[in-house]
Amino acid sequence: MSIAFKEWALICDALARGDQSIIIRKGGIAEGRDGFRFQHDAFFLFPTVFHEQVERTTLPPGTPLPVLNPDEITLSLYAKVEWTELVTDWSKVQRLAPFHIWKEEVVKERFHYDEPAGVHVAFLRVYRLNQPFRFPNAPKYGGCRSWVTIPDPDPSITWEPVLDDAAHAARAAALRAVF
Repeated sequence: MSIAFKEWALICDALARGDQSIIIRKGGIAEGRDGFRFQHDAFFLFPTVFHEQVERTTLPPGTPLPVLNPDEITLSLYAKVEWTELVTDWSKVQRLAPFHIWKEEVVKERFHYDEPAGVHVAFLRVYRLNQPFRFPNAPKYGGCRSWVTIPDPDPSITWEPVLDDAAHAARAAALRAVF
């Protein structure tokens, strides 16, 4: 079985375009007693949709939400975590703004959700699959959890980096300068 990380569909789109290379996460009600952590080095990105998603990003109003098939999961991205950081300094979190599409109030809400204040940041190398990875939807993929176990993909599925090596290295250096 393979692992997938549930993330907003619009964030997955930004990762697919190369507009973003980080995930910012606090954790939630289904993360357990130990809270959230990036517990896997590599995973498929599992897009999720909710009504207010556009308004919680810096995307223009009226940006359409991706339409997801309720009976089938379609994955098109794979990610490898290059590094993670627990950021407890709000000024550093604010300096991440050029590197993501979440509105500041969304990131601030995550930062202050529960004690201690802070967010987990993961810098990713994102890969686009050569063909969609599809499998039937099931109740086990629902709920407020970050990680889900999914079937293994067809061995014919391969992936290519979204950003070339030079662009990825430049983004990595710029992000590391924040910390």
